[in-house]
Formats: sequence, structure tokens, C-alpha cells
Amino acid sequence: MAVRNAQAKLCLAHLIEEKLGFSITKADSLRLNINSDTNYNSDGRKGAGFTLGQDASLLRRAIKRKQLMKVQRQKNIEAIMCEAMRVCPEVTSQGLPDADWVDRFIHLAEDTSNSHMQSLWAKILVGETISPGTFSIKSLQTLKQMTQKEADALHRASGLCAYSEKDDSHIIILGFYKRPSFFDLLRKGNRETINLSKAGLSFPNILTLMDINLIYRQEIESAELKSDQSYTFRFHRQKLLLSAKHNDLVMSYYKFTQTGDELKKLLSVPLNKSYKTALQQGFETEFQLNWTD
Repeated sequence: MAVRNAQAKLCLAHLIEEKLGFSITKADSLRLNINSDTNYNSDGRKGAGFTLGQDASLLRRAIKRKQLMKVQRQKNIEAIMCEAMRVCPEVTSQGLPDADWVDRFIHLAEDTSNSHMQSLWAKILVGETISPGTFSIKSLQTLKQMTQKEADALHRASGLCAYSEKDDSHIIILGFYKRPSFFDLLRKGNRETINLSKAGLSFPNILTLMDINLIYRQEIESAELKSDQSYTFRFHRQKLLLSAKHNDLVMSYYKFTQTGDELKKLLSVPLNKSYKTALQQGFETEFQLNWTD
């Protein structure tokens, strides 16, 4: 336990020096100046404990921290710009991004040091350069607040979602049921529900996406489908033509919000094989499924 504590303190001391620009050391009680502005105890108040940059004034330390922050932000935005140039395809641009949008982009992206998140920012810049108006400021603000855990949940959902031509949005198909007849109003017959967790998208993942407003909170139901009525869905590079075999079938699904749709465009994730199998097995009794590449 003592070794782990020592390692943690070393890591913490390194982090403090990296972010504040000065090393932290244990205060010498024999030479401690109680009026010094460099001595802090364990609860953050002045007093015996640890001293930070004892040879530098508080003002100098504040200036140093601000300089380090500016350097880190510059490093972050340069990494994002270079990654954007690397992934930008050789296509014709539809115009220049709005200047105010670019300024907001830089302001919101410059605090991102995680390489995975920087890659998403780079793709946004590329997308907006190719087709101005693709990404809203709201989407930029959502991405800035997004944690790695939330980004992972979006990535998992992307392997299950389909673009619906009818809704002009991305959706995650949950299942279907047959509308009960007039004589059977108390129950819904032939309900089929896909277990998303078996395809890697847990319910906590779904709640996370709802909390950050990427997916609407309520399940959505389609209109009643008639026999031979079809829906077309696009899963990454595969297309599905889903045709009802019988009347009165109703599909249920989660629908992405506008922000969710915009951020989904950043991810190119193949259709989850487990989800495709579950979709095929669950729907084939009441639907005709035709897959094409």
C-alpha cells in the first residue's frame, strides 16, 4: 500500500508541475514563513504542508500557468488542423465555412488534448469545409462537453443505427408488434424486441446518449404497415429493404436528434454482426428482408 501511495504522489507531483510550471515540495517547518503565499496545507488553505515554487511570487506563478495553458491550447488546435489536412479527401468544396463558425470552432476545440476526440474535431472541420452548414454550433458545444465514455456510447450506437429515408434521420430499430384486433384490445400480439445489449449497446449507454441529447428519450412507433409496404434503411455500406408480409404491423425505434445526426456523420462504423443476425431472426416471420451492398 505504501508503494502505491508513493507512486500516486509522484504522479500527482508530476501533474502539478506540468500544469502549473513549478515543482511542489514539502514545506520545511523549521524555515516556514507563515506569511508566505507559497505554503498550503492539505485542504488548500495557507499553512504548513506543501510549498509550490517558493522562489517565485504568486503573480509570477499565475503568469506561468496562463502561458502553459496558451501553449497547450495552441498545441491542441495545431494537432486538430494537421489531422484535418491528413484526412481531407480530394473533392470539390461547396464554399468556405462561415468566418464566425470557424472562430467558434477554434474556441471550442482548443481545450481538447485527447487524440481520439481531436480526430472527431478534425472530421467536423473537414465536413464543414466541404459542405458549409453541415455542423451546427450546438453540435460543436455538445462535442466539447462530451466525455470519452459518452463518445464510446455513440460509437457503439453507430454500429446499430440505420439511416431512414422516410424519417431523414438515423434510427435504431428496436422491434415490432402486430396491432391487436378489436376483440383483443388488452394485449399487443406478436411483439418482437431486439436485445441491444447483446449487440454491445447497453441500457446505460442508451441513457447516456439521451442525457446528452443525441437520442430522443421516448421510443417512436411507425404508422401501421400494410402487406407489401416497404421501408428502406442504410446501415453503413449495406442497404436493407424491409417489406411487411401482413397488415397492421408497427415498428418501434429510437430516433437520433439533429445533433445526434450531425455527430453520427463523424463515425464510419460497420453494421454490428450480432445486431444484424438478431434483426434478421426477429423480423423474418413477419417481414421480408432483402440486404444489398
